[in-house]
Amino acid sequence: MVSAGVVLTVTLTACSVFGEDGGESTRDPKGTAVTASPAAGRVSLLQKLGQDGPLRSLNVEPDGRWECDDCAGDGVTSTGTLDPEQLQRLHGLLADPRLAQETDEVRKYKATCIDSLTSSLLTSVGLITSQDCPGEERPPVAGEILLLLTQATPAEPTA
Repeated sequence: MVSAGVVLTVTLTACSVFGEDGGESTRDPKGTAVTASPAAGRVSLLQKLGQDGPLRSLNVEPDGRWECDDCAGDGVTSTGTLDPEQLQRLHGLLADPRLAQETDEVRKYKATCIDSLTSSLLTSVGLITSQDCPGEERPPVAGEILLLLTQATPAEPTA
């Protein structure tokens, strides 16, 4: 089972990145949350190796800029930009209607492996989690997004 800390971290990150309704959340001068444009095209990847491993995070903006905190497990923050082909592919995958059927909520996903790499994609349709453990298949569209992100950044697809 995934620890409560991982679930809490993913939930808090989701709220801070996307806002309550999937839009980008900012604050007005009075401190009230204001939702700006929809978060379409934005994706975050959160990874954790086992229960005690550090949380790795990758955030990709709709324009292809990305920032990766500890993605290679080395404590380094990296930044970069997806090339136009990668960005077009990412946007196509994020717009794929099948992605909505791959969310943890729809699949009623429960993490079952111990000491495996848990990867959670946070998209505008919801959270999609998979683990790098024998016998577990990644959801197809989310798996393609994970592969694209790990090939284009220092994030890692497996433990």
